[in-house]
Amino acid sequence: MAPPTPQSVLAKLRSLTTTQEITILKLSEPISVAVTQLHDHHQRTSDISTSSLDVTTPSSLEADLTHYRELFAKLRFSYVEQVTKEKFIRAIVGDPPLIVSSQENLDLEKENLEAKATLKALKTEVSDMVTELEEKAKDLSRMYEKVQVETIRLEELPGKIDELENAVAKFKKTQAVGCNPNPELNLPLTKTLDLVKSRKKRESELDKQLEQLQSQVPRKKKELDRLHAELQPLETRKQNSMAAAREARRRKEAALGGVEDDLEERGRWFRAAEAGLNEILEIRG
Repeated sequence: MAPPTPQSVLAKLRSLTTTQEITILKLSEPISVAVTQLHDHHQRTSDISTSSLDVTTPSSLEADLTHYRELFAKLRFSYVEQVTKEKFIRAIVGDPPLIVSSQENLDLEKENLEAKATLKALKTEVSDMVTELEEKAKDLSRMYEKVQVETIRLEELPGKIDELENAVAKFKKTQAVGCNPNPELNLPLTKTLDLVKSRKKRESELDKQLEQLQSQVPRKKKELDRLHAELQPLETRKQNSMAAAREARRRKEAALGGVEDDLEERGRWFRAAEAGLNEILEIRG
């Protein structure tokens, strides 16, 4: 027999969630119907109206349960009181009258104590069962909500799987063609992990160097400020010297009647003449 496909499992889960919806309203329908029928036959005289049955919520059910417990306690007390009075009157007016000895009272009291102990044990057992049922109900509620969320995720999975399969096929096609310009992306897993490890190590070293350089920044900044402070007077002296040189040159040119200083030209002429004489006389300088 072939295993079920994800689509069939998802379809079955959808059908179960749509046909077997669990809500507090569905669970309270048998109680609501029974109480409504009881109200139709015997008009209830309590302070809680049947309008609460129209909108059933956990808080309204809890309020109804508390109210019914109080009514039952009052009804039980009234019943015990009425039965006791009836028995007492029958014992008095009976012929012959019922005479109860002290031993019978002691025996009856002993039986009552045993019955009370048994009743208390049963109440404790019922209380434990109710607590256990409440815990199971909460667990089931959480599981049901989880199933609902997981169902939504399962409905989204086929589309995501198709997208991933298309991406994988495209990636395989790219790898087969070999059009990837970065050869590091074509490495196998082992070499890729080694490359990542080396890159992380290099990154760690660079981080340490960066921390060292950042720690040197304040000192370098102070040194730079000091050099700027020392450079400022030198820059001022340079500007003054250049201004004085320009002024001296201007005065010299003015003294020569506007003719440029020919000392440099004369020096070049003398050097050229010396070189020519050396070549002529074959004298090495």
